[in-house]
Amino acid sequence: MQHGSTTGMYQNISMAGIGFNIAIDAVLKASGLTIPSIIVIPHLNLELGGSLMNVPVSYKTYGTLSPSGDNAIVICHALSGNAEVGVWWRALLEYGAGAAIDTTKYFVVCMNCLGSPYGTASPLTHKNGDPTLGPYGPDFPLSTIRDDVRLFRLTLDTLGVKQIVSVVGGSMGGMHVMEFAYFGPEYVRSIVPIATSASYSAWGIGWGEMQRQCIYSDTRFHNGSYDQDDPPVTGLAAARMAAMLSYRSQKSFQARFGRKPNDRTINIPDLKQSGQSLLSVQSYLLYQGKKFIDRFDANCYIALTHKLDTHDVSRGRCDTIQESLALVKQPALILSIRSDVLFTPEEQLQLHQGIPRSVHHEIISDDGHDGFLLQTDQINTFLFDFLQSLEAKDERPPTAPGDSFGVWDTVWNSAIGGAAWLASTLNPNGGKAY
Repeated sequence: MQHGSTTGMYQNISMAGIGFNIAIDAVLKASGLTIPSIIVIPHLNLELGGSLMNVPVSYKTYGTLSPSGDNAIVICHALSGNAEVGVWWRALLEYGAGAAIDTTKYFVVCMNCLGSPYGTASPLTHKNGDPTLGPYGPDFPLSTIRDDVRLFRLTLDTLGVKQIVSVVGGSMGGMHVMEFAYFGPEYVRSIVPIATSASYSAWGIGWGEMQRQCIYSDTRFHNGSYDQDDPPVTGLAAARMAAMLSYRSQKSFQARFGRKPNDRTINIPDLKQSGQSLLSVQSYLLYQGKKFIDRFDANCYIALTHKLDTHDVSRGRCDTIQESLALVKQPALILSIRSDVLFTPEEQLQLHQGIPRSVHHEIISDDGHDGFLLQTDQINTFLFDFLQSLEAKDERPPTAPGDSFGVWDTVWNSAIGGAAWLASTLNPNGGKAY
């Protein structure tokens, strides 16, 4: 399907037409990514207050949308991911006849979330899409998982998607999957949350706060108003190294590194032990930090980790998470990773026990949370069987109205009290993320 200029409120334009901050070009090049497709949404009200104007949304599609607009599979990326699912989950799209996500059959869409440095509105994009105003920087407003999903719905409407076969995602992407469920089965026919939760745990919030403090402590940070030519790379690298520990497991680190020496030297400005001979595990973490500072932005990292903190499906919906999960009417495939210490298997069991029409499987891996990116064979098998079972039952509800948020919008409006509390908790500094 070719997506040219659209009519009405929306624009489908090239990246150059937006006048992005040059920092985004650098991020894309460092990540080895192609120039994304961009749709501009004129206006988006944010859950925590305020709004965004002329909102660019970076997205990538694979396959062809059916004439009836009902063969879409939406894939949601993780915190440091992007819309190029063909890069970071390539194996899932390349299984040929055995592919669960068969691009000859499905129209696959992945959209970049708010706050990410890969093209969607973020601290790196120009305020209200106006190059004369400069980038948002530290003034980019706090956004929630629900804000992303609302923006994704508007983008899918623009692309002509009328009904979604399944929404699939892991980690932060799994949070998006859970919020998509509340559009109802008329629009979202099934969901596949992987290595995620109904609400972000105190453990996860603690990891995020520690990572943000790494960035804040960098003398180059300047409360977020740093020079793009001299950004707080020491703090960002340290934050990434800390995150890598939460993404893997003790068993995987011990098996891979043990106490092996390593002669590689890696230099990160001002980081202690840079340039010294290291043990293998130290070298690995420094290498991961060095790679990350070339492809990410500190203010974006802060925005995204705060976004994780907002996740709670019960907020403004029900008194308890259990009651909120009972509202999910779609068939759900829930996947856990046995060794995950960031989103523990108990959290996926809570989803399974709460969602009436769910099945649960365990990904066998010692790789920790990152198993959802690495164990593609297992994920493909589980997903293939799940989608095949739905087809066999032919559980296809009527197509949802193309311009309505339905019951989910009512739930959204009822969440104002919860959003106000969340805004005061996460945003005590009047709009800034620190």
